[in-house]
Amino acid sequence: MLAGNISWMLTATVLVLLMTLPGLALFYGGLVKSKNLVSVLMQCFSIACLMSLIWLFVGYSVAFGEGNNYFGGFGKVFLKGVTLDSELNNMPESLFFMFQMTFAIITPALIVGAFVERVKLSAVLIFSSIWLMIVYAPVTYWIWGGGWLSQIGVFDFAGGLVVHLNCGVAALVFAYLLGPRSDFKRNTTPPHSPPLVMIGTSMLWVGWFGFNAGSALAADSSAAMAMTVTHISAATASVVWMLIEWIKYGKPTLVGIATGCIAGLATITPAAGFVGPFGAFILGILAALICYYMVGLIKNVLNIDDALDVFAVHGIGGLVGTLFLAPLGSKYFGGMNVSDLSILAQLKIQIIGSVVVLFWSGIISFVIILALKHTIGIRVKEKEEEDGLDISSHSEKAYYN
Repeated sequence: MLAGNISWMLTATVLVLLMTLPGLALFYGGLVKSKNLVSVLMQCFSIACLMSLIWLFVGYSVAFGEGNNYFGGFGKVFLKGVTLDSELNNMPESLFFMFQMTFAIITPALIVGAFVERVKLSAVLIFSSIWLMIVYAPVTYWIWGGGWLSQIGVFDFAGGLVVHLNCGVAALVFAYLLGPRSDFKRNTTPPHSPPLVMIGTSMLWVGWFGFNAGSALAADSSAAMAMTVTHISAATASVVWMLIEWIKYGKPTLVGIATGCIAGLATITPAAGFVGPFGAFILGILAALICYYMVGLIKNVLNIDDALDVFAVHGIGGLVGTLFLAPLGSKYFGGMNVSDLSILAQLKIQIIGSVVVLFWSGIISFVIILALKHTIGIRVKEKEEEDGLDISSHSEKAYYN
């Protein structure tokens, strides 16, 4: 084990945790009404704590245990057999466990954006726990743990499928079954705090270097290039999203450029270890154009109140990056050319992986949420929604005048 690699992975782990606490919490918190800010922070914080325990209990074992082609097994529950001398991927296994835990934290936390301002916290925590065990952990094993999707050659450098498409589909299903906010179609209230949105986005952007460059699992040239292309894609998507708003409405918004940044980051994630700077630039443009269109499609055409656009930004962004890494990762577009297959052959494999994750996450999420809906219930009462979840669910307010 090289000390430099260990030092980098310790740093990357901290950076990825920063993405959820406080990055994502502030990003989502700024987008909701002020009367729901505390509830969003509570959801993100409590998910981070509970998912850490679920990951220790069983999640890590299912995702990275020594199982068959489809399931990692229970051999590493409570880190059974993991000692100070245990190594995995050329680092202490306890460090690899922690690094992957930060991914297991942020993935269900991203789903929060779909159901803000109207959901029961109890439903959120139960759903997140079950979802982590039977959706996230198996998909992680299939792609990163040596399971069947990795064996057929599916590429996903840092989580386009494992994280973004996975959580995006679950978010869409949750929003659909939960139903829209009471003021969904007539809601003209802007995000209560664009400054919080920008601060949260900035923390996510910095943390994403740990997310993507850390996924190289070493302090090497692959990590350096992953960091470089991550920044290029984020910057490109931010500028393109800003220009779209500027042309369409005459004025760019801080929330808009921040959303574009997140779209660019989500889109480059699966491709970060495979594309070069030119490919990252192209992905940034695609991220802004496609995700911007999908935001309107989900809300205005499908009439699904995915409140903070989790599916349109993360789900679609992760899918776009997963598919386009096939051509953009080739030498013809300045990529790393890590695939021995033709562009079309690799694209076919990427499509198979995407379809599998889409259906697995969609179907299992639907079953979990439907079961919760008909047992404990998933939505707060109308009066509680009107009063705001901060007071009705937590007896606290974000701001006291």
